[in-house]
Amino acid sequence: MTNPPLNGYEAMASGAVMSPFSRLRALLADVPTDEAQVIDLTLGEPRETMPPFIADKIREAEALFARYPPIRGSDALRGAIAAWLDRRFGLDGAGVIDPAREVLPTLGSREGLYFAALPAVGRRTFDGQPAILLCNPFYQAYIGAALATGSEPVYLNATEATGHLPDLDEIAGDEALLRRTAALYLCSPANPQGAVASPAYIRRALDLARDHDFMLFFDECYSEIYSESPPTGALEVAQATRERYRNLVVFNSLSKRSNLPGLRSGFCAGDGDFLEILGEVRNLVGPTMAGPIQHASAFAWADETHVAANREAYRRKYDICDAVLGDRFGYRRPAGGFFLWLDVAQFGGGVQAAVTIWKRCGVRVIPGAYLAQTGRDGNNPGANYVRVALVADPEAIRTALERVVSLVA
Repeated sequence: MTNPPLNGYEAMASGAVMSPFSRLRALLADVPTDEAQVIDLTLGEPRETMPPFIADKIREAEALFARYPPIRGSDALRGAIAAWLDRRFGLDGAGVIDPAREVLPTLGSREGLYFAALPAVGRRTFDGQPAILLCNPFYQAYIGAALATGSEPVYLNATEATGHLPDLDEIAGDEALLRRTAALYLCSPANPQGAVASPAYIRRALDLARDHDFMLFFDECYSEIYSESPPTGALEVAQATRERYRNLVVFNSLSKRSNLPGLRSGFCAGDGDFLEILGEVRNLVGPTMAGPIQHASAFAWADETHVAANREAYRRKYDICDAVLGDRFGYRRPAGGFFLWLDVAQFGGGVQAAVTIWKRCGVRVIPGAYLAQTGRDGNNPGANYVRVALVADPEAIRTALERVVSLVA
């Protein structure tokens, strides 16, 4: 007798859906390495210098720890985020963000990305099981949101053939799927491929969302790490449309931009009507950013000096990648983000390559298959890849890449 499929909560509670880092620990648990100096390039945790004023700003407002913080954020924080969005994406005229209705601070982008699925599913009725469309590979919060809302996660493969972004034409003709779609999660610059969505691509996604009345959730948390041109933002595209920000919410945080992953400070912005509902959902069950953190965050969003220095640090790391890797493993300097997405099919695929690279090089990398699922075409787009996070110091990155290159020398 065939067991019935697991529902969303069962899938999470049973371990059927696991963190890629948990899977990697299990994979390498009994594998020794030949190297005495090990280098971990798995976790996308920035290690550059955080803004020097953050600790002082937290202390400056430490009395706020004695008060319940406002769930929707302080006026100062919302205003600073709105001002940054206006500056960064050239929002003007009717496109200028309203900090009172169109900005909602969150505890990092992950919390916002997860909780946003609740009102996305609840805002309308569906004929059958709701669907949430995910770029594939994906950030784990997306699949958690789909499972927690009882939605079907639908994986849209992002491959080299599609420019490492989902092929929107693939779903445009699937009316049955689009009728039950609650939300589409996209990420630009993409994690882990580093691809950047063009204005035309963003407009196509936005048109699909509006034509079929689902939410477009646009994850821009790597928007400030780039080598050449600043990536286009979804608000930037939407402001030129008659509907303005309807059906669109963007997400960002200080984690990557400002090297403050431990601050847990982010935001979502866009469709004011939707954010009003999301604000009420968070008021019921969501976490709240502490007052001193809100105070310090407002100053971080207002400062660009540390962000420019951060970008320059990553440029130097990519210069090392250019020199050491050349065109090996399909490497091309990505347009944004701080990951390498290396084709290691010659080692038998990403899982086997992660074992080999650990055993012979003492370098930890994430198998691409652990960051993706089997898509609509029956393939896992990460199967032949590994993800390398460029968060270590430059010399450690150089050493790690030279060891990996030595495997094919």
